[in-house]
Amino acid sequence: MGIRNTLSKSSSMDTVKTAGSALLGWWRAITLDALIVGVLWFIGLELIHVPFAPMWAVLGGILQFIPTFGGMIALIGPVLSVAFSGHDEWRLGLVLGLYGVIVILEGLVIGPYVLHRTTRVPWWASFLGPIVLGILIPFWGVLLAPPLLAVVFAFWKPGAAGPPTA
Repeated sequence: MGIRNTLSKSSSMDTVKTAGSALLGWWRAITLDALIVGVLWFIGLELIHVPFAPMWAVLGGILQFIPTFGGMIALIGPVLSVAFSGHDEWRLGLVLGLYGVIVILEGLVIGPYVLHRTTRVPWWASFLGPIVLGILIPFWGVLLAPPLLAVVFAFWKPGAAGPPTA
């Protein structure tokens, strides 16, 4: 009985360690993703000459931690800053275009690439996971998909049956 308990405890601890390291890798990925998005905001807003560009870029990077809605909230500041500074509509259109470019790059390239590099989640899973889980569990699926994928793929053994880890 004592050996079984010891084996069970060590197996449980291994499971917790594996899941914990996967979640730590996911946290590193999302932090790096937020940093990259903040730098993109800074470069773009400086090129467009938006007032208070560094502040909006830092805010855009921080709001990247909020899935789905963070980018939209980050857009409010630069848009209002351009609108109230008396600049023309062209600059406002450039800010909106910058937002579109950042969202597309982050969703299709940066997010999946960084998640793949810091965890064992393949690109296709980090791209399709939030979509599928968003359909199955509308709000929570999008929110929980990246950390859940990191944990699921942390338990996949190389060479075992299942999806490739590319």
